[in-house]
Amino acid sequence: QVQLVESGGGLAQPGGSLRLSCAASVFTFPDYAMSWARQAPGKDVEWVSGVYPDGRTTYYADSAKGRFAISRDNAKNTLYLQMSSLKPEDTALYYCAKGSPSNPLPGDNGAWGQGIQVTVSS
Repeated sequence: QVQLVESGGGLAQPGGSLRLSCAASVFTFPDYAMSWARQAPGKDVEWVSGVYPDGRTTYYADSAKGRFAISRDNAKNTLYLQMSSLKPEDTALYYCAKGSPSNPLPGDNGAWGQGIQVTVSS
């Protein structure tokens, strides 16, 4: 029943910016911690960032710190990932994911979106 739909991906140049959005529905979005993860071709899934329900407590992978910013608008049931200073190694399929009320990481009962492609190339 959980629905997560990513948007905002595409092609960016190195040093450029993109903002990903994830529209959530069916579940009570404001009650759940959320995450972004990504998977590059031939690579394992990498957790990128997480945010607690209040939108104030955030976590970032080392690769994202200082460049990416996670946020959420609970009134709009939407999760965001603002990506700046993009690098070619940021190229991946990006997923938003539903965690638990207290853990942004999706567990066994977590849910994932379909993913959206981000390509960083000159």
